[in-house]
Amino acid sequence: MTQELKPLVWVGSSKKDLMKMPDEVQDTFGYALHLAQTGKKHGDARPLKGFGSAGVLEVIEDCATSTYRAVYTVRFQDAVYVLHCFQKKSTQGISTPKPDLDLIRERLKMAQARAQGE
Repeated sequence: MTQELKPLVWVGSSKKDLMKMPDEVQDTFGYALHLAQTGKKHGDARPLKGFGSAGVLEVIEDCATSTYRAVYTVRFQDAVYVLHCFQKKSTQGISTPKPDLDLIRERLKMAQARAQGE
C-alpha cells in the first residue's frame, strides 16, 4: 500500500532559496519535507518558537561553518507549505532573527489564505 503524499507548496522564494544551499543541506531538508508529506516528522524537526502549536516546524542543518534552516507548516489539510529556507547569519544565540520571523509570519498568512481558497 502506498502512502498518499500531500502536495508541497513553496511560498515566496523558498524553493529558489533552498536550491542555492549545499547538496547535503538540500538532501536533509528534502527528506524532512517528504516525511511531512506522508504525515510523519523528521527526527530533527521541532516546533518553531512563537507560532503556537507544532503546526509550524523548523529543521536546522549545519554544514561546514554555516547553519541552514527550513521552516514549513503542516497546519493545513490540503498541503505542506514551505514558508522559508535560509542561512542563519546572526551570531547572537540560536534564536531565529526577527526579519526572518516576520517573513515567516507573512508567508504563513499567505499559506492560510491559499488553504482557505481566498
